[in-house]
Amino acid sequence: MIGVPYSWGGGGVRGPGYGIGKGAKVKGFDCSGLTEYAWARAGVLIGTTTYEQWRSGVRLAKEEVEPGDLVFYDNDTGRAGPEHVAVAVDATRMVHAPYTGQFVRLDPLDRGTFMGVVRPSESASNVDPPEDPSDDVDR
Repeated sequence: MIGVPYSWGGGGVRGPGYGIGKGAKVKGFDCSGLTEYAWARAGVLIGTTTYEQWRSGVRLAKEEVEPGDLVFYDNDTGRAGPEHVAVAVDATRMVHAPYTGQFVRLDPLDRGTFMGVVRPSESASNVDPPEDPSDDVDR
């Protein structure tokens, strides 16, 4: 999915989709839409928001990060986070949908706003299965 446009509120279990607000005219992913898609491809439902995904598995120390783990960032210290999520590629890099105007890309995992690591699992997931796809509107 490298190179897919960022779309606020876009993407989900079936891939890129039109977002909402600033993302309404762009087919792509926001950060949690990208991670939701990646884990759905692996057969695990982790939820659609960073907050749901933060609770979708086992929390780990940064030193324990493995490929596929979710890495979270608290970009706005004025409110409870996390506000951003990415998928670890290895112990030093992540793939993520960064922000409006950008594209899904690889970046260093180590950032000052790092909050934590979650390894999703079906048994730890806190979300219900998605609704019937025929009820879904391009997400």
